[in-house]
Order: sequence, then C-alpha cells, then structure tokens
Amino acid sequence: LLERCGHDIRSVKYICPKDLKADHDKWLAKATRMEERRRNMERMERAKRQEADFYKEKSRYFGIVISDNDIEISVLDSLEAFQAEGSSLHHCVFQCEYYAKKDSVILSAHDRQGNRIETVEFSLSQGKVVQSRGLCNSNTEYHDRIVGLVNANAYRFLEARTPA
Repeated sequence: LLERCGHDIRSVKYICPKDLKADHDKWLAKATRMEERRRNMERMERAKRQEADFYKEKSRYFGIVISDNDIEISVLDSLEAFQAEGSSLHHCVFQCEYYAKKDSVILSAHDRQGNRIETVEFSLSQGKVVQSRGLCNSNTEYHDRIVGLVNANAYRFLEARTPA
C-alpha cells in the first residue's frame, strides 16, 4: 500500500507506525480512491471514443424540457452530464454506458433549485419510461409524477426521433 501511495517503504515512520491498524486503513482508503480515480479516467476515455456517435444519435433530443410547478426534466446532453448524474445519485448511468444505448434517451429530473431527483430512461421503441431511479437506485416521493410527466410528453421524443 505504501509503495502504491508513493511512500518510501524504508522509512521507519511508515513501516513502524504508532497505530498499525489505523495507518493500514488510511493507506488502504487512499489506494482505493486512487484506483477509483484511475477507473473513472479509463471510463471517460472509453466514453470519449464513442462521443461522436452519442452526439449523432442523441442531439435531436437535446433541448427537450418537461416541467411542472416543482420539477424540471431535461435530456442529458453530454458525457460529462452522464458522469455527474451517476456520481451525484450514486448509480450506474455512466458506468454502464447508457449514453451508448441506441433505443434510449436519458433524462435528469431536478427541482427548481437544480437538485437532482431521479434519472429517467425513456425507450424510443416502446414510447414510454422503462425506468426512473433516484439516489442509490431508489424511488423518490416524486417518482410517479416524474414518470407520468415524461410519458405524457412521449410524443415529443417520438416526433424528434424521425428527422424531417
């Protein structure tokens, strides 16, 4: 762990700490964070290779916004938006490459203050919401409202699907 974290493994300070368990846990946590950062960078590099296809397939849906008095739902329009959505709500929308799904449009539901509520997957072939998930893949108090709003506006996605 010390080597992976860039420390001198010959240093007594690191080899014989006062609290071995606490130091071990600290260095393990640091190594885990470093590994997660590395994996995130690899995911973004892989995503960037698909970026042109993403914009070609999904840009026709950008700008579609659905709202009521409390909720605003908009299409995720960049790879960075997918990454931020997944990171913020602790789910796999970026890691599982939902941006590359040909049949889906992914939307973000948020309140008027900009706080994310749920991420919505709309199926173009089925013409309806197939899933909507909040923090840690849970349903929120707004779940039924969000699904209803998107389904009521399905025609907007279906019209945008076929170029004029």
